[in-house]
Amino acid sequence: MTIGGSIFLIAVGAILRYAVQDEIDAVNLETIGLILMIAGIVGLLIGLFLMTQTRNRGDVVVERERPVEYERRDPPPR
Repeated sequence: MTIGGSIFLIAVGAILRYAVQDEIDAVNLETIGLILMIAGIVGLLIGLFLMTQTRNRGDVVVERERPVEYERRDPPPR
């Protein structure tokens, strides 16, 4: 999950939990909002952790071998 997706889940969850006043039978919108906010926070923490881990990998040095050079030899005279 990306950081933007996590922020979106937090925002939708907060809207459902605190701003929506409608009631639907067999569905508690406050609970769904809380679940979405928790999922967004967990996704945000994981996304930030992974982002910091990939930045540290730039320190890896890769040594490349030099290409093999072939000598060009003329064919022997006939």
